[in-house]
Amino acid sequence: MARIEVTSAGGSQFTVRADGHSFSVTATETLVEEMGARDAETLVRASFDYLLAREPVTAILPRFDLGVIERYHPGWRVAMRRVGVREPFSSDP
Repeated sequence: MARIEVTSAGGSQFTVRADGHSFSVTATETLVEEMGARDAETLVRASFDYLLAREPVTAILPRFDLGVIERYHPGWRVAMRRVGVREPFSSDP
C-alpha cells in the first residue's frame, strides 16, 4: 500500500503526497461533520486509502474536493461511514 502524507495547507485545504504524486484536496468542515470524521485530516487520509485500493495513483485528479469522490465511486460515503473515518481505511477482505 502507498505511503500517504497529508499536510494542512490552511483552512479546509490539504496537500496529499502518495507514490511520488502530489494532490491539492479540499475537505470542508460541513463534509467532515456529515461524515462523522474525527477531523479533516483523518477523512482525507481514509479517502486516499479508499481511492488507492481502487485505482492507480495516476488516475486521481490532481486537485479536487473530497465530495467529488462520490461521483466516481458511489460507495465512498458508505465506506467512510462504515469505518467511522476514525482509522485508516483498508480494502474489503
